Amino acid sequence: MSARTAHARDLFAPLGPTYDRVGAALSLGQDPRWRRFLVSRLPRDGGHVLDVAAGTGLVSAELLRRGFRVTALDQSPEMLAVARARLGGRAEVVEASAESLPFEDAHFDHLTVTYLFRYVDDPGATLAELARVVRPGGLVASLEFGVPGGLARPLWDLYVGVGLPLAGRVLGRGWDEVGSFLGGSIRDFWERYPLERQLALWRDAGVDGIEVRRLSLGGGVVLWGLRT
Repeated sequence: MSARTAHARDLFAPLGPTYDRVGAALSLGQDPRWRRFLVSRLPRDGGHVLDVAAGTGLVSAELLRRGFRVTALDQSPEMLAVARARLGGRAEVVEASAESLPFEDAHFDHLTVTYLFRYVDDPGATLAELARVVRPGGLVASLEFGVPGGLARPLWDLYVGVGLPLAGRVLGRGWDEVGSFLGGSIRDFWERYPLERQLALWRDAGVDGIEVRRLSLGGGVVLWGLRT
């Protein structure tokens, strides 16, 4: 496991019991809406979906609600403990790394992934590994934090530079480090991987017909496309 990936696991490990509520609050109520939009990109075919970086199972639960068969995968046993309680045996839950999936080629009909690529050393290789386990014609969809542009950018900078760290210190219990970490992490990712470079990585991984939707003035970004 790389240092970047290990840091992400350690950072979020203690947050499982409060992750859903506090995460929604820190995103000003937008995170649940972004997750629902992510799931809405999938065709309503009742297929088998691999939910990668499933965390506490929020996306998995929405997939189940919409009639999909679900396998939820995450590297954090602490997060998956919350996911198991939420999903109540209705989905398979797997502890594994997204960088080395324990599944055969084309095993799943579709795949969702949430807030992952900032935490891996090689997003392109990880995308290729995710695409590997999706059947041709299946949909791959991701949700990431974005960096707004235009008039919204100064407000975003102020929020992630001052508001998030302050909120994290008030909340404590692990959120202080997350509050200080997130803004820089999001900004660094988009500097290293602007949208055009991300789209090239998706195409190189074997995903085509890629669409992009910026949500909440660009604070959330959903990409989706079809496995070739």
